[in-house]
Amino acid sequence: MSWRTSLSPLLLAAALVWGCSKEEAPPQQEDRTLAKLRAEADRVGKGGAPSGPPVRNTAPADPNATLADLATAETEGAGHKLRLPEPNDTQHVDTVAMKLTGLESSHSVKGGKLSLTTEELFLRVQLIAQNVGPAPATVGLEGARLVDGSGKEYKVARDAQIAAGTRDLRHTWAPEERTEVVLFFEVPPSALDSGLTLVLPATSGDVRLALR
Repeated sequence: MSWRTSLSPLLLAAALVWGCSKEEAPPQQEDRTLAKLRAEADRVGKGGAPSGPPVRNTAPADPNATLADLATAETEGAGHKLRLPEPNDTQHVDTVAMKLTGLESSHSVKGGKLSLTTEELFLRVQLIAQNVGPAPATVGLEGARLVDGSGKEYKVARDAQIAAGTRDLRHTWAPEERTEVVLFFEVPPSALDSGLTLVLPATSGDVRLALR
């Protein structure tokens, strides 16, 4: 009887110690989490890229980025020359004979210190004009326009015209006077394939020159 009594306190102490150590030990889940963190730290320390979802670029898109790219793409050269229509007949605006001599498309127009860029296209229309009548003739080309195959009209692009086109669009030609005229229009790329026509105002009625 005395032997059992003397062992009871020892068994009780052992049970208490075992219970305390079990409560203080970290849960198995925490062990796994710590192991993962240590492994990740070691991997990054050896030059590896941090794991996890990619960092998204939340910076707002630059609205002028496309225009800048277009302007840069045309820095080294001029625009794209387009084939002239066939036939390319001379038309008469009153007594001033007009003939198409050049067509060129580009995203940028430069003149002096002014540079313009569009996501659409600038169409450069070059004409040779000569007064074939016996008297001076005045023609106002500020009202010139393009008409596409669907009937949509495009007026002279004023800023591009000022930068690189003929400045004085209302001109009086003396008899036999011969000059070059350059007009600029801004059109969508699709317009080049839709049968463009240049319409020139005249006192006797509008004169049409097929461009495409």
